[in-house]
Amino acid sequence: MEIREMEQKEIQKIRDTAWALEQDLKWLEEILEIRLNSHYEGADGGKSIYQSAPPDLSEDGSFYGEFLNYYQLKKGERILLLMAIAPHLKPQIFDLFFKKNDKIDRGYTEFGGIKGIQHGGFLPTGETVAFVLTEGSLGKRIYLNELFSDQHIFKKLNVLRLEEAPPHEPALSGRLVISQEYLSYFLTGKPYKPKFSEKFPAQEISSNLGWEDLVLDGEVMEEVESILTWIKHQEKDRGFHKRIMPGYRALFYGPPGTGKTLTATLLGQQTKRMVYRIDLSQMVSKYIGETEKNLSNLFDIAENRDWILFFDEADALFGQRTEMKDSKDRFANQETAYLLQRIESYHGIVILATNLKPNIDRAFMRRFQAILFFGMPNTDQRLKLWKNIQNSVVFDQDVDLMELATQHELSGGAINNIVQNAWISSIKKKSENIEKVDLLSAIRREYLKEGKTVIN
Repeated sequence: MEIREMEQKEIQKIRDTAWALEQDLKWLEEILEIRLNSHYEGADGGKSIYQSAPPDLSEDGSFYGEFLNYYQLKKGERILLLMAIAPHLKPQIFDLFFKKNDKIDRGYTEFGGIKGIQHGGFLPTGETVAFVLTEGSLGKRIYLNELFSDQHIFKKLNVLRLEEAPPHEPALSGRLVISQEYLSYFLTGKPYKPKFSEKFPAQEISSNLGWEDLVLDGEVMEEVESILTWIKHQEKDRGFHKRIMPGYRALFYGPPGTGKTLTATLLGQQTKRMVYRIDLSQMVSKYIGETEKNLSNLFDIAENRDWILFFDEADALFGQRTEMKDSKDRFANQETAYLLQRIESYHGIVILATNLKPNIDRAFMRRFQAILFFGMPNTDQRLKLWKNIQNSVVFDQDVDLMELATQHELSGGAINNIVQNAWISSIKKKSENIEKVDLLSAIRREYLKEGKTVIN
């Protein structure tokens, strides 16, 4: 019954949101008509858009209404937000701007706007916003700069933005874009989760394992607990945080399968933060400038979301910088410098992982608050890893876990692979238990995969 009531409340809230947005979009239509009529008539005494009162949503319980009321948006801010939303919900609102200027036999320059590749309607740009909100006054452009400044909540919260204008064109030529995060929130109240793509080469990672499954050296575990403490209490001491860079940066290094990814995942689960793994080897582009664009897009989306960004194979960009022998070296170093700058200004948690610490440029080391070495587990730790897995599978009685832990130097990830392969073999044989012969066969395959000497 409680679940059904929750569903009904959610449905009602979505209906309230649809109603609130419909009212505000009708108001936007009125605003645009007032502004265009005033422009065409050219009369100084024409009605101002600021004389038109917006719908009263002060008691509205919709996701959209809650945002307006919480941040107490002014009229100009509300119009700007609606202009960013409208192409997604009511694109025909902007058809008014398609009117031809008879004097020059084409559209009005002052309207700005572009036509999409597949979208047949009018897409507003910064010039469109300027035309509407400034009402032709150059002085009001100062107010417009405030709306797009880094200090405004629209930028701080990544609500909306102006796309970068084409080279050598005015800044306001950029298209007005609402973030997918807030568009999703206004419509459904649910957070937006970007999908893996060339522009967003990151995937959310999670695990069914817990802290009891993470087997690390005692000193390393203490460092992990320190990171956890910082995440939980970072907002409590404002005075101290004025003296340090925002966010937290850690370097995890060590052989594959030693717990680097699992540690990052568990930090996210413990603090209820999403963890996104970014493969820098996929993000680095052979085209000049594309890597910076991909990085910029990633950090713009991640900003103010309290994500943990986990950069796997970090040496793809943080490797030893090369001498500038040609233009390729120069651009490669620029990409590295740009990533470093974005990581330092990111307010969340950034974890870089690499198999080999020497691959990381020494100049970057001072930027990390924590540097953790994930070494190969010793015999006691390997025994604990084998015992942890024994809680999930059944070994034959002749399987001696101490013998396995003593004779085979394996990482936790390798042990998981071995047990999985041995389990598959047991299924093929229709055996309920994992036999010793299958474990030893899987161990040999794992050694071969890692290029190690096969132990008979």
